[in-house]
Amino acid sequence: MTQQIIIADDHPLFRAAVAQAVRQAVGAVDLVEADSIDTLQRALDNDSDVDLILLDLNMPGAHGFSGLAFLRGQYPAIPVVIVSGTEDVPVMRRAMVSGAAGFIPKSSSLETITEAIRKVLGGDLFWPPGVETCLDTPPVSAAESRLGTLTPQQFRVLGMLSEGLLNKQIAYELKVSEATVKAHMTALFKKLGVRSRTQAVIAVKEMEQASGMAVSPLPPGEGQDEECYDGAD
Repeated sequence: MTQQIIIADDHPLFRAAVAQAVRQAVGAVDLVEADSIDTLQRALDNDSDVDLILLDLNMPGAHGFSGLAFLRGQYPAIPVVIVSGTEDVPVMRRAMVSGAAGFIPKSSSLETITEAIRKVLGGDLFWPPGVETCLDTPPVSAAESRLGTLTPQQFRVLGMLSEGLLNKQIAYELKVSEATVKAHMTALFKKLGVRSRTQAVIAVKEMEQASGMAVSPLPPGEGQDEECYDGAD
């Protein structure tokens, strides 16, 4: 039976290396490559019958564990293995408690990556030594736990907010009206328990910080402090 696997990473050379490991681990495989969370979402929109997602923590549209939280909420049946440049055990442990099926450091050998893929496809988990015994686990924020309730379109809007795009720019990218963008923002703010785009971006940045990644400054926005929604346009 052909396995369908998505490699989500914005580095072409690393995607090629992982693809080699996948082909070595799996006989018949249908590989899909995604260089951003948006590309990953579109692939899942086209076909969500996926056997495994190999997800980089740091790629366009993903901020720390936000991508993992979204995938676990919207596609709970698909195992997600984090592939990351970090080898920080608490970060790996955080991935474990956030629902990942495994963690592969990018420094791993081809043989290790192959072994990890085989184990997870076989229904097992894969964690580097020491992860399961680590007690130093960063707490999961309330915002992260709520990310899984966002719809794919709401998550796209949140990612664009985090990148500093204005409402009109988001509307252009999504090919919708500004009124529709505001409606999505109203809904996602309610789900995240925030009242403004500034608060939403801060919540995302906190997730980025918890993952051990550098936190960039808040992007400029369209009336960030004033743009609050309470359910009305």
